[in-house]
Amino acid sequence: MHLAHLRLRDFRNYARLDADFAPGFHLLLGDNAQGKTNILEAIYLMATLRSFRGVGGAQMIRHGQRGYFVGGNIIGAGEREIKMFWSPRERNLSLDGRPVKKLSDYLGALRAVVFCTEDLQLVKGAARSRRRFLDLLLTQSNPVYLPLLQRYMRAVRARNALLKQRSADEASLDSFSREMVKLGDEIIRVRREVVPKFSPLARLAYRRISNDAEELRIEYRPSVKNDFALELAQSRARERTFRATLIGPHRDDLQILLNEKSAAQFGSEGQKRTLAIALKMAQAEFLGGVHGSAPVLLIDDVMGELDIKRRSGFLPLLEQARKTSGQVFMTATEENWPRELGKDLQKWEVITGTLKKT
Repeated sequence: MHLAHLRLRDFRNYARLDADFAPGFHLLLGDNAQGKTNILEAIYLMATLRSFRGVGGAQMIRHGQRGYFVGGNIIGAGEREIKMFWSPRERNLSLDGRPVKKLSDYLGALRAVVFCTEDLQLVKGAARSRRRFLDLLLTQSNPVYLPLLQRYMRAVRARNALLKQRSADEASLDSFSREMVKLGDEIIRVRREVVPKFSPLARLAYRRISNDAEELRIEYRPSVKNDFALELAQSRARERTFRATLIGPHRDDLQILLNEKSAAQFGSEGQKRTLAIALKMAQAEFLGGVHGSAPVLLIDDVMGELDIKRRSGFLPLLEQARKTSGQVFMTATEENWPRELGKDLQKWEVITGTLKKT
């Protein structure tokens, strides 16, 4: 799978961009604040409908304009065309010329994995970051997971709305509780199955980057211990106090351990950074194994943060992408781009919202 064409209109600092990309390694070179990361953000937006910077649509509109357009042509088993327009008043998303009615019909048209400084939150941030990572992994690899998660979250939101009322309708509350338990049990089952498949890949990736420094273990920590229905019923009094649903998959976490100690609590900044990259490497390898083709890799200046030894552990993933005709986009400045990548790459110069092949 690769992005063959990218089209931007009034996106971030790009008034207008049309660029064709072949499979292989693309190095985006330029000084800071020229628009290198914006290109990666646009590609990731097409893949996931989210910005990896954690911002909303309004922040991605070029200053003074009413909305942005992002489009692209994807070559995989066939060719797909993506078009999206976003403004505060209008939002359009189409795939192959047809409006997208269900997200599950869209996601997977382009698969991408991003490596960026925000990834540190996977290790040191709140449980929500790790849940989102796990949900994205499952959304990208299991076609039934997203509709399941969406139905579950609708039930949670409806239940929370009832709990906020002074005198909630008990029959309605019980109805949403049953719906939550039915869907939640299935989500827990799917998450339990995927973590043991994903965890060895992360362990191996961490070993490669850290040169066998520590042993990594990832453990799924569901908030439901045994019986969801029973535990939900037992938490009813506390729910009345907090006016929210306090137990269920929306409260799950992934525990990340180095030598059996919490990486968030006891890991150094270097270890946390290495861990975050290992998690993303494992995501890329897992998706490649499931789909038989590597996702597009988006690497936002993280290689500059690694020493030579750690960078060398990262290279096998890039080499694998090259061998399988995958595609990699990496941003760097002229000073810090990793020379060990060799000459087998396509260089692009980014200057104030313009992209030029060098």
